Amino acid sequence: MVPMRDEKPAYRGRPLPRPHDEVVDQGLGFDIGTLFDRRRALRFLGIGAAGVALTACGAGPTGSTTTTTTTSAASATGEIPDETAGPYPGDGSNGPDVLEQSGIVRSDIRSSFGESTGTAEGVPTTLQLTVSDLANGGAAFAGVAVYVWHCTREGGYSMYSDGVEDQNFLRGVQVAGADGRVRFTSIFPACYDGRWPHIHFEVYPDQASITDSSNAIATSQVALPQDVCQTVYQQPGYEDSVTNLQKVSLSSDNVFGDDGGASQLATVTGDVTNGYTVSLAVRVDTRTTPSAGSAPDGGPGGTPPSR
Repeated sequence: MVPMRDEKPAYRGRPLPRPHDEVVDQGLGFDIGTLFDRRRALRFLGIGAAGVALTACGAGPTGSTTTTTTTSAASATGEIPDETAGPYPGDGSNGPDVLEQSGIVRSDIRSSFGESTGTAEGVPTTLQLTVSDLANGGAAFAGVAVYVWHCTREGGYSMYSDGVEDQNFLRGVQVAGADGRVRFTSIFPACYDGRWPHIHFEVYPDQASITDSSNAIATSQVALPQDVCQTVYQQPGYEDSVTNLQKVSLSSDNVFGDDGGASQLATVTGDVTNGYTVSLAVRVDTRTTPSAGSAPDGGPGGTPPSR
């Protein structure tokens, strides 16, 4: 049948909001609707959340400097999953305690502070977490303190790994404002052997609570999208990450594998030249008992290179 002259161009039966542009340029709302359609189709075919997550994070062109936008699972509405703090938390639960140190409350975590003077190199990255309070109807969780830490571009953790045990960079605390949001300036972490690329965080009721790790009301991790990782890992200093990423997937990872990181997969925008912004909604329910904790002997948190 020949369409009428006034019929709007459509994609899979859905009218295009920008009929003169390509399908990929129809805007975020149209993209999310398309993602939901794909999820329903995949569920009908018997493909679980892990498969959806991997499909949504397909490989992009390596070495690209064009803007990348990767959207996390928009349908996730429950509490952020409790995850292990891993063997390198630096929160005092297994030895080193950066949260006792003056200067830990800061937004730029690329450099060490106090008596340490080192700076972590890598692709510039801004981490933005928006914390909501499910016990209060999902309202912005103002006043909570969020502690963030992650590995270097070589895969080591400050305060623990050989060569950086005297450093405390890539660790910091921010207090959420009225919108529940915290922002950190950092670098893109490596993919070390045995783990999917990730960022750790703990949420505390307030700044005064951070000196005791048992006060944390949520402990979880941010999963980084595959296409962005593949692009970043083409840059100098990330050489080992290329091979390590090929050996793991979101579905096989020992932290994200239970659901493919459905509610922990970040939204990422930017490029390797100007840097990336990694964003995640963090839903916390204080009516539940936190079940996560540290793993002083390694294991669930993965073991990064010793350098």
